[in-house]
Amino acid sequence: MLPPDRFLLGIALIMLLAVGCQIAASRLRIPALILLLPAGFTAGALTDVVHPDRLAPGNFSSIVSLSVAVILYDAGLGLRPAHLRGATRSVVLRLLFLGVLAGWASVTGLAPALFAVPFPVALLLGAVLVVSGPTVVGPLLDHVRPPDRVRRILIWEGTLVDPVGAILGALVLHSLLVGDFRVGRGFHPGEFTLSWLVGLAGGAVGTAVLWFLLRRLRLGETLGTLAQLATVVAVSAGCDIVRDDTGLIAAVVAGLAVANLPGLGMPARRPFFETLVQLVIGLLFVTISAGVAPSSVLPVLLPALVLVGALVLVVRPLVAWISTHGHGLPRGERLFVAWMAPRGIVAASTASAFASTLDGEGLPGSEAILPVTFLVIVGTVLVYGLTAAPVAARLGITLPARARQLVVGGRPWSVDLARCLKSAGVEVTVWTATEEQRQRVRRAGIEPAPGELLAAATDPSGRLEGVDSVLLLTDDDDFNALVSVVAQDSVDGPVHRVAPPPHGPGAVATRTGPDVLFGPGLGRDVLADRHGRGASFTVGAPGERPPPGHDALFVLGAGGRLEPVTESRPARPGPEDRLVLLGPAPG
Repeated sequence: MLPPDRFLLGIALIMLLAVGCQIAASRLRIPALILLLPAGFTAGALTDVVHPDRLAPGNFSSIVSLSVAVILYDAGLGLRPAHLRGATRSVVLRLLFLGVLAGWASVTGLAPALFAVPFPVALLLGAVLVVSGPTVVGPLLDHVRPPDRVRRILIWEGTLVDPVGAILGALVLHSLLVGDFRVGRGFHPGEFTLSWLVGLAGGAVGTAVLWFLLRRLRLGETLGTLAQLATVVAVSAGCDIVRDDTGLIAAVVAGLAVANLPGLGMPARRPFFETLVQLVIGLLFVTISAGVAPSSVLPVLLPALVLVGALVLVVRPLVAWISTHGHGLPRGERLFVAWMAPRGIVAASTASAFASTLDGEGLPGSEAILPVTFLVIVGTVLVYGLTAAPVAARLGITLPARARQLVVGGRPWSVDLARCLKSAGVEVTVWTATEEQRQRVRRAGIEPAPGELLAAATDPSGRLEGVDSVLLLTDDDDFNALVSVVAQDSVDGPVHRVAPPPHGPGAVATRTGPDVLFGPGLGRDVLADRHGRGASFTVGAPGERPPPGHDALFVLGAGGRLEPVTESRPARPGPEDRLVLLGPAPG
């Protein structure tokens, strides 16, 4: 145990590395794990204050288990069974079943030859390396922006395979310990089922507690978030006390159930949990990688690279190609699924826990489990992190970087504005309430958005797919104001509304805010009046300032980026930017 001053120094250094690497990665536009792992490894090699066994001797694996449970609960909150149907569900189930079997078998078969370890160690290492995880897949997909179907498949697979792999590894370890490391002596077929029953029961208890706290007591956002955190930690700890690693199952089940129970109104965006999860991921990766000694890495470096090559180039492509066969996925999407199976925090945490458990048991070769797992995580993260975006672009499945605007409103001026944006190269879709307005949209050369699109935008538990920002331009100012608040949790980008008349009848919309479009004096009534008297929407030349009598409405970047002008954010175009303008009414 470190003395107090060095303990505080270690905590501070871990925090700085965890946050600093994520900030640097965002600036460099690369996945944060590419920096977190080597940063932790380097800090562990150069100092003795970030080593997990010195910071929390004997208890680090328990801390990691509870931290991972919080991460998986957050991942479960983002899962929607309504999205897992038809071909998507079949592909996910195949990937889980075949991926676990193929990954386990391949690592178990290769490890004795590559690392000179006995078969029990190879069996345990294979169980550890079957997991992937949303903590790695999610940031990579945010970086790549693949189609929503591909995203659903990979997120569901990564979230569900984590508890499966953790339970599988714990059962293998338990069986080996009971059987004195002789394969088959300590194995009981019902152990796996029993672990899942414990995890499901814990998930049911956690769901019931959260339903009472969030539905009956109607806790606010702050207390509700604290209640979720306390419940998940308590239930996961209780399940782990009964059976090892069953708390991960309980966390996923509770998150999945709470997010989809009617009446709870769980938002798609959870600012506190998202921030907490990002911090926990950084802390765990830094501390776990700091526990890997350089002297243990060098002897297994080259064999681990061979293992990474086999997993990336042979095992995953074969599993993905079989799993996606006959389900109507385009060839590019099938190939991208085959090129996405990084290992993440659950593999690192289970390997760390197993290493500490086996320490002193006298099993030859067990000291290779943690460094091999670390190298496989680093290798797969580097391969997929650096190649996922160019591979997706080469396959033609990357969504355009430019924003896709949803314009809500079918009045002549709003349809003409949408037409102007489309003519400038902006992707636009328009939602309207009546058939007459939809016909007006079609005459402008724009396909109207489906009727259920706005329902998805106003569903607090849903996510509006394929839309990056919303412009609310209807004549109902209260509607615009309310939807601008509700839809924030369903859209990846900003939601803006047109300003109401200064003395309008709206009961909600009279207070303006940062989400209100355009500059002072350009409310809905002014825009409609000027357009009705013949004013037109135009797009200026790159770098051109607004001519006299023209008002800037948007700044259109060279890459298709569209930034609305607001009262708090006036137009400041760069040399390559263009302005979307509203001209003066003739004469």
